[in-house]
Amino acid sequence: MVRAQRTIRTAVEFQGRGLHSGEWVQVRVLPAPQDTGIEFVRTDLPDAQPIPAHIRFHSNKDRRSNLERGGAEVDTIEHLLATCNGLQVDNLRVEMSGREMPGLDGSAKTLVEFFRQAGIVEQRSQVRSFRLEQPIYVRDEEATLVALPAEKPGLTLQYIASFSDPEVDGGSFQIEVSPDSFAAEIAPARTFCLASEVKRLQAAGLGKGATRENTVVLGDPETVLRMPAEPVRHKLLDLLGDLRLLGAELQAHIIAARSGHRTNAELVRRLVDLMESQETGGLIRRETGLEVREVMRTLPHRYPFLLIDRVIELDGYQRAVAIKNVSINEPYFQGHFPGKPLMPGVLQLEAMAQLAGVLLLRKLENTGKLAVLWSIDKVKLRAPVEPGDQLRIEVETLRMKGELAQVRGSGTVAGRAVCEAVLTFTMVEP
Repeated sequence: MVRAQRTIRTAVEFQGRGLHSGEWVQVRVLPAPQDTGIEFVRTDLPDAQPIPAHIRFHSNKDRRSNLERGGAEVDTIEHLLATCNGLQVDNLRVEMSGREMPGLDGSAKTLVEFFRQAGIVEQRSQVRSFRLEQPIYVRDEEATLVALPAEKPGLTLQYIASFSDPEVDGGSFQIEVSPDSFAAEIAPARTFCLASEVKRLQAAGLGKGATRENTVVLGDPETVLRMPAEPVRHKLLDLLGDLRLLGAELQAHIIAARSGHRTNAELVRRLVDLMESQETGGLIRRETGLEVREVMRTLPHRYPFLLIDRVIELDGYQRAVAIKNVSINEPYFQGHFPGKPLMPGVLQLEAMAQLAGVLLLRKLENTGKLAVLWSIDKVKLRAPVEPGDQLRIEVETLRMKGELAQVRGSGTVAGRAVCEAVLTFTMVEP
């Protein structure tokens, strides 16, 4: 049975130092209307837009979850998102006076107490729910995440730990997630690191707000665990927080081994693609999209260099999604490479740039101009794109000021990340 959406009854306020930055940050968590979702607002940045807790705003960072929109970022938000997921709170406005969420005691225990003291109330709309119906998995070297259809309604999480330090025991833990089981079995588990990692993390500028009270140091004889298998339970806390970026209540059985925030985010991306595909019966097409003739009225590109077949979603000047159907008839496959046809990475980036052009040229003051690519940064080509694939391209505006604009782009095939980059454009007269 699908439940009603929920928010908190009264505001929650707290403050503290970030676990990694050590910076002092004040936080206000406010009730939000139905269908809002969880939104973060940087109150120290007057022009910053709200940052929705959704995977499309996720940016990979070491040992923490990060969201970014238009130059504003929020860091280490996984414990708060896990609290929302575990206690079934769907709509909140989270105001932060700085970049990193306070670490508090290194767990979600205090957040659970705050939310329950504030009260949790139902709203009129029903929550969006996604029941997984086919297995999917993510593998990154020794890290593995497998999502299976659930045998019964709800979410079951299982984590299998194996640490690189042979002196530190691993272990496993499994839980059927509910508000009560989350509060008792997962929320109190504190963040941790290995004793052998401490100097490396400090050299990387991390852990400036870590103390013996909020961080478990495995392999240190002075460490006292709060509960059995505390590090493994904390891994489930982080996973539950990252799963909140799905934007829907998930019904599945997830088994994780040596995974972290990066692999968690990749699993969420694949779940999002599968969920949207199931909801639309295949091709994801929004009413705000553009078919190819409309694209050609916006862009000057023509065969054989028009690399967008359809824009399936447009969100103002902020975000766009398009598809490129990769056919064996593409002329570049004759030489790249004979016997092993692969779509060149530079053409994947070009498709990304063309979609960014569609997005940027929608703005009235850019009408009739050209979006000329100025620079490409943070390029990653993660997997091959082959004939028969459908390349799904997504771009998000990071900055737009005067004649300059910067966007972040990414590409996936069947939910698998294949490319990403940050592109900077200048708008010029033709």
